[in-house]
Amino acid sequence: MMKKKIWAGLSTAVLVAAPVASQAANVAAYPQAAAETKADQKLLQLAQAHQGHGPPAKPAASMGGEGDEGGTSGENLAPQLHLYRGIEMIRGHLLVGNELIEAGRWADALPHFLHPEEEIYAGLREDLKTFNVAPFQAALKSLSQTVKAKNKDAYTRARAALDERLAAAETAVRAKQTNGTYFTLETVLEVLQQAADEYGEAIEKNRIANVVEYQDARGFVFEADRLVGTVMQDASTKNADAAKALKASLDELKAVFPAVTPPKQPVKDAGDFLSTIAKFELQLGNFR
Repeated sequence: MMKKKIWAGLSTAVLVAAPVASQAANVAAYPQAAAETKADQKLLQLAQAHQGHGPPAKPAASMGGEGDEGGTSGENLAPQLHLYRGIEMIRGHLLVGNELIEAGRWADALPHFLHPEEEIYAGLREDLKTFNVAPFQAALKSLSQTVKAKNKDAYTRARAALDERLAAAETAVRAKQTNGTYFTLETVLEVLQQAADEYGEAIEKNRIANVVEYQDARGFVFEADRLVGTVMQDASTKNADAAKALKASLDELKAVFPAVTPPKQPVKDAGDFLSTIAKFELQLGNFR
C-alpha cells in the first residue's frame, strides 16, 4: 500500500556514498568495485534529493507508485512494461496473502487480496485493451470475497480462476517481446523498486512499524525472485557472471524478510535495501 514515501535511513547514505565517490578514480580497474561505487553514487543522489538539494533522481526505469494510490501509476512506462509490472505486483500480493492463509491468518491476509483491485487494477484497464486481454476485476473481487468468508475451498477455486487470467495477460505481453529475458529483468527491476517503497514505509525509528507494508515488500521481492527464475537459464547462457550477480542481489533482498511476520528491527535500513536494488540494476545492460 502506497502513501507519500519518506525514505528512512537515506540521510545516512551521504556518509557512506561521499567517501566512495571521492575514491571512484582509484577503482576503475576493478569492475566489481566500480559497480559498487555506481550503486552508492545512485543512493547519494536519492539522499540529496530527499534532503532538498536537487531534483528527484530516478533509475533508468520509472519509480512510479503502485496503482492509483501512488498518484503516478508508473505512467512513464511503456504499456507492455506497465502491464507486466502490474500483473507481477498483483502476484506478489497474492503470494504473501497465500502465505498468511496457509498459516490460518485470514484476517491478516485480507489486505493483500484487496490491494490488487483497490490500488493496481484501475491503472491497467487501458493496457488490457491494448493487448486484447479480457478484464479480470470480477475475478479479483471474487477472490477477496472468499478470503473475507474464510472459505478455503472457494478460495482455491477462485485463486485458480484468477491465476488463469493473469497467465493469459502475461502470455499476451510476452508474445510481443523480441528480447524476453531483458524484458523480464526490466519488469523485475520495477517490482523491486516498488518493494523498496513499501519497505521504506514499513520502517519507523529503526523498527518495523507497519506490518502490512513489510509483507507487501516481501511479496514483491519473492515474486521478483520467482520471475527471474523463469529466465535464469537463458540469462546464464548470455552472461553467466552477470546472472550470478543478479541472483546474489535477490538472495540478499530475500534475506531481509526472514518470515512473513517481521522481526522487531529491520535486517537492512531502507537505504541499504535500495543500494542492493541498484546493484541488480547495474547488471541489466548485460542482457540487452
